[in-house]
Amino acid sequence: MIRCLGDLTAFSLPNPADPRHTSSQPDPRPTAAMSDSDSDDYLVEPPALRPGDPMSAYLPTSFGQKTKEANVAAQIEQARRQVEKPTVPKKAASDADSDSDDSDSDSDSEDESERFPVSHEMVLKTHDRVVTTVALDPAGSRMVTGSLDSTIKLHDFASMTPTTLRAFKSVDPWEVKKASATSESHPIQHLEFSRLSGSVFLCVTAHPQAKIMSRDGDVLTEFVKGDMYLRDMHNTKGHVGEIATGTWHPADQNLLVTAGADSTLRIWDVNNKRSQKEVIVFKSKALGCAGRTRMTAVAWGAPAQGGNPVLATAALDGSLVMYSGNGPFTRPTAEIRNAHKPDTWTGGIDISSDGRMVVTRGGDNLIKLWDTRKFKEPLITFEHASTSDRFPMSNIRYSPNSSSIITGSATGDLYILNPGNLRPLHVTPITPGVPLIAVEWHPKLNQIITGSANAETRVLFNPKLSQQGALGVMSRTPKKRHVDDDPAFTTDQTSLSADAIITPGAMASNRRGGGVTASGKSRDPMRPQVPIITPFMRSQPDEKHISENIPLSKMLHEDPREALLKYADVAKRDPMFTYAWNDTQPVTQYASLSDGEEEDGREKKRVKRDA
Repeated sequence: MIRCLGDLTAFSLPNPADPRHTSSQPDPRPTAAMSDSDSDDYLVEPPALRPGDPMSAYLPTSFGQKTKEANVAAQIEQARRQVEKPTVPKKAASDADSDSDDSDSDSDSEDESERFPVSHEMVLKTHDRVVTTVALDPAGSRMVTGSLDSTIKLHDFASMTPTTLRAFKSVDPWEVKKASATSESHPIQHLEFSRLSGSVFLCVTAHPQAKIMSRDGDVLTEFVKGDMYLRDMHNTKGHVGEIATGTWHPADQNLLVTAGADSTLRIWDVNNKRSQKEVIVFKSKALGCAGRTRMTAVAWGAPAQGGNPVLATAALDGSLVMYSGNGPFTRPTAEIRNAHKPDTWTGGIDISSDGRMVVTRGGDNLIKLWDTRKFKEPLITFEHASTSDRFPMSNIRYSPNSSSIITGSATGDLYILNPGNLRPLHVTPITPGVPLIAVEWHPKLNQIITGSANAETRVLFNPKLSQQGALGVMSRTPKKRHVDDDPAFTTDQTSLSADAIITPGAMASNRRGGGVTASGKSRDPMRPQVPIITPFMRSQPDEKHISENIPLSKMLHEDPREALLKYADVAKRDPMFTYAWNDTQPVTQYASLSDGEEEDGREKKRVKRDA
């Protein structure tokens, strides 16, 4: 028996040997004469269950509200990447020295993996097609991803938990034009937050017009399109061809540059969308180009300690051109012809943090390192399989302190290269067998973000090296979400009968992308858009007022044929427009013969004529 006091704070019987418990004190145990209302103490007899009884799992162990705290260590351990290590063949016992060397190399590789934030990962499956670009704001709280499905997904690390890894908003940059004009959609080529404030980001699609969008996905500025009938590109106010990529000025948050297929680089001021600020027309010297070529990549960097910025760009004819970052842009400061193989897409280019080194990744399966002070020949050349033939958005990036270079591969591996000799420091598989396209290394979070061809976005981190971001998401308590909260998994079947015939795609759950988006719009592309109720529409008279005060207004809802047939008899008896011809027009007479009789009559006439 266990004695339970009134406040449920003690579970022991009074000891008679205790000096505080004397015989003069009344016995606190209830007697037959004492009632429950008079006694503050109760005798509680717990259920007697044998050890290991299944019923013990259903018995409460505590009272009051229960709080569920997250096991942070266990959740982070679940996010650890399971990387298959290469199998090492067994050697003879006599090769003890070689075995010790192998163990040293293995330990070195493990030490290398701990140097980089690649031990854990968070997987986001928010797109339907290839993820072409990823970007984070300078604070590391918001992430945007672009894809070939023509949508931009906005992710907020502060609102995500281990069980709610989803985007809080999906945006189509051309959605406004879709609602007003013909259906128009373009793949997302490049996304990049402004480097200083991070309040806006640049959106480049496969279209001559770039856009400036807010952190919430609203289009703030849409730059003008140039006149495609003008020959001189200096006279156009915008691009006349598809824009491949773009980037922000390293020090001025109002300036950015875009590279287009019209053989120009255009520098824009975000406060003036009607015309670019500067036009850089690149004249190709390759044979058969007629002086024009497509600009494939651009990078704008400056030394962290201060100095002149550097503007570097690559072209489809294989040229690599460098300009002074602050101008003038009338002629390049250095130009290298055939830096990469002509007619191959050089999609990756980046400048080191000190502004001295430039790394390029070309479509000729080569990565080259260039020195801006001796901009003639590459310092180092490294052979690396290219994915530019299928995905021109494949990029290459320096780490925040330029201590390494990261890029993806066609086999789905993440390569971390030495910036001095371009040798791999660490290679880890991210999406085996699926090309790895976009890579980013955030300086504040110290986390690597990747985008793959299987529509997955992965955030790599290390609990010892990284902070916030994916590490903060994995440290939160998981949220429970009921299946009824997702409209894509529910269907209202109250109106269906046993004999109902359901056509393919008619039900919301069977439609492609069923349900609604975070903004409340339907994911069904065949469903018409609901008109927006504006203040002007609210001031219009309602339907009841129109039907009561406007004559013949009900005819709008009638069938035109039935409305005309109602007046057929009236028009015959009292014609309004043909009244003057009632007495002058002859009466139309028709033969009252059947088809058979008519044919017999014709045969008789033919017989008489023949006779």
